[in-house]
Amino acid sequence: MLFALLGIGIFGLITSTVFAGMVLAGARYHLRGREAVPEFGPSLSLLKPVHGAEPGLEANLTTFFEQEYPEYELLFCARSERDAGLEIARRVAERYPDVPVRFLSTGELRYINAKVHSLEVMAEAERYPILVISDSDVRVAPDYLWHVAAPFADAKVGAMTCLYRGVAAEGGLWARLEAVGMSVEMTAGVLVANMLEGMQFVLGPTMAVRRECVDAMGGMGMLGEYCADDYILGNEVFKQGRKVALSHHAIDHMIINAGLVDSLKHQVRWMKSTRFSRPKGHFGTALTFSMPFGLLALGAAVAMGRPVLGTALFAWGVVTRWAIAWAAGGRVVRDPSWFGLYVLYPVRDLMGFGFWAASYLSSEIVWRDKVYELLPRGKMRAAK
Repeated sequence: MLFALLGIGIFGLITSTVFAGMVLAGARYHLRGREAVPEFGPSLSLLKPVHGAEPGLEANLTTFFEQEYPEYELLFCARSERDAGLEIARRVAERYPDVPVRFLSTGELRYINAKVHSLEVMAEAERYPILVISDSDVRVAPDYLWHVAAPFADAKVGAMTCLYRGVAAEGGLWARLEAVGMSVEMTAGVLVANMLEGMQFVLGPTMAVRRECVDAMGGMGMLGEYCADDYILGNEVFKQGRKVALSHHAIDHMIINAGLVDSLKHQVRWMKSTRFSRPKGHFGTALTFSMPFGLLALGAAVAMGRPVLGTALFAWGVVTRWAIAWAAGGRVVRDPSWFGLYVLYPVRDLMGFGFWAASYLSSEIVWRDKVYELLPRGKMRAAK
């Protein structure tokens, strides 16, 4: 039995090392020919769904009013005109009277995914042919829109997206663990997918798309049944024969789940969404984690009276995580937290395996205090 456990541990270390090599190659592939200073500047419509007074919302929204870009408009939408998030957006807008901005509401929800209803309302009101969609919990640099617009200089590009750094603005262990998961684990998976098959999806923190591509897929409303609306949006554009571009520009994704329970719920929900949207790829994800296999190999080797071998195998697993953290978190998204990358990420890798396993325990998720059931292809319905 101990030999079998040791063998499983070594096998997992081998597969996770292969994945680490793919991440290194994917980072090199992505970084080849860094983007020059963008000069393509078409008019843009920024769509910002909001829901309530999230922590740090005012600071997040402010960065979108401070864009050093020639012509853009901002549209905000929530379910109610009196939504606290809309009130904060109005307060920020008063400080920037030169930025065109409109505030909209959906009223009674048309789709189970409330965000999609907001997107539909804003898309019907936009003035410009390129729509830039971003979540309310991100912060961007003043040149953000230049980088978003740049890929659209190629007429074949139908959509683009940005990678992101996790930022635990208020600190806290659980928030920092979630943040490094975004900076490293999420980035690593995207880099490998981009290298192997090209981008076939977009990422929710930044989704930019041509209006004609939205019209071709039947409008924003066709996303209304899905949990992973970002994956479906990018995949629909890809199926139209258009390119989906991955920018070299990375943005800040602010962690708003400071407590343990909320953080765990959020990360399990993300894993479950991936399981239903990309079931085959998600199943194989188990072999990309090294720390659970390193611990298994360590325990088996120690039990066999081979502590040096066990320590070496465990160290092997840690080194592969450092390599991924350096390539994905350090070089690609430029996360400045050495503590997060090289101390917390091996711990987050072990947690990631736990989240992966938990994603198979049920098909239910908790989203904005409501319980939903996930269905094939990532569709969802209210839990019974």
